[in-house]
Amino acid sequence: MFPRETSALRDYLDPGLTGRTLSDARHSASLTDIAGQTCLKGRLAELSGRSVLVATSNQFFAALVMLEVDGIAQRMLLCPPDLKADHLQAIIEDAEIDAVVTDQPDRFAAAGLALVVIASGDLAAAPRTQTERATEWLMLTSGTLGMPKIVGHTLEGLTGAIAADAPAKGNRPIWATFYDIRRYGGLQIFLRAVIGGGSLVLSEPGEPLADHVARLNKMGITHISGTPSHWRKLLMSGAASAFSPKYVRLSGEIADQAVLDGLHQAFPSASIGHAYASTEAGVGFAVNDGLEGFPASIVGTRDGVEMKVVDGCLHIRSRRAAHAYVGHRASALTDDEGFVDTGDMVELRGDRYHFVGRRGGIINIGGLKVHPEEIEAVINRHAEVRMSRVKARKSPITGAIVVADVVLTEATDASRGDEIKSRIIADCKASLAPHKVPAMIKFVDKLDITAAGKLARSDA
Repeated sequence: MFPRETSALRDYLDPGLTGRTLSDARHSASLTDIAGQTCLKGRLAELSGRSVLVATSNQFFAALVMLEVDGIAQRMLLCPPDLKADHLQAIIEDAEIDAVVTDQPDRFAAAGLALVVIASGDLAAAPRTQTERATEWLMLTSGTLGMPKIVGHTLEGLTGAIAADAPAKGNRPIWATFYDIRRYGGLQIFLRAVIGGGSLVLSEPGEPLADHVARLNKMGITHISGTPSHWRKLLMSGAASAFSPKYVRLSGEIADQAVLDGLHQAFPSASIGHAYASTEAGVGFAVNDGLEGFPASIVGTRDGVEMKVVDGCLHIRSRRAAHAYVGHRASALTDDEGFVDTGDMVELRGDRYHFVGRRGGIINIGGLKVHPEEIEAVINRHAEVRMSRVKARKSPITGAIVVADVVLTEATDASRGDEIKSRIIADCKASLAPHKVPAMIKFVDKLDITAAGKLARSDA
């Protein structure tokens, strides 16, 4: 079932494993039959050897295209739904795209592409496609600070963290993810479902959370992933009681103790794990002991992944990592030794490393550096707090002060606001340096989450 030679994703679809599905709120397809079907109306051969942009209106169509085009195209660039229109042409040029697969042809009328192929959810029978080559997979970084970077992967690297043992036929996972599968975190879950012999239920943009959870429950979800912000949003909604997964996975942001404890309380029978991964570094490791951070013993070489901490920043070298940034002005992805500088800052406390924030996310308070995530972790551990966001605000005296927006749990009595603020401030004073203590706390109804599932900090 698991090929070792040059292979394509569809080669992992074992026709002997029945009952597997790929679905969203409006579509469903059999992962048992799909290797002998086409969503491209017989035009797959036209994509042979081309650099293909996969730009569909929904995840379901994108998944069908990935399964069909991998092993045929020279390279395949996954276009996330939030890519800014004014970045599209530059991305096409940098990735040397000469074909697009889409269900929105008007969007690319002025792009000057040699070939536009229409994708459809109406699958038709087709001969099982033979693999022609190893397709290069291209993904985009979030681009929160401007133009996203194009990151090149191989299928082998993308699947390096996924167990290569055939699943037991009677015990196959049914996966779901709050991520979009055109981003690295969501793609990992799509690959785990395909290679692990399971099924996958996709999220639907704009779908009310209660309806989404009801659909997950109806489909019998056993495994589900999302960012800590996704999970805080679910816990805040009260919808967590509507289903009971066996495995809950967090990645993409710092998983602090508060969100881990909240998930353990919501899903007492589930295994709760948080994974470290990034678009550039690939999957580094997973932690399943219920504690924030990771054991210091992981640093070094383990399972083919080498990690080191340089000036408080995590560096990773691995076959799972991307092989290069792509584009005319692309910088080097690794240093001279092949390590990816992740930009994620860690601090050793006892025998455990704790993530304290992104190097690029530091705020300056009176000339002192502050990681917002470190303060948020202290605020979030209060029983009345569901989530928080720390930012800097200009001050005529120090230049800037720390302020925090806080979302309280649904059960919190709003009349206790002053008391809760006092307790949060007292705890911050006991746990943090004076310049990190919030000068102001504001209770808000919600905090925005980006399309990538992370806490929005653009106005911070």
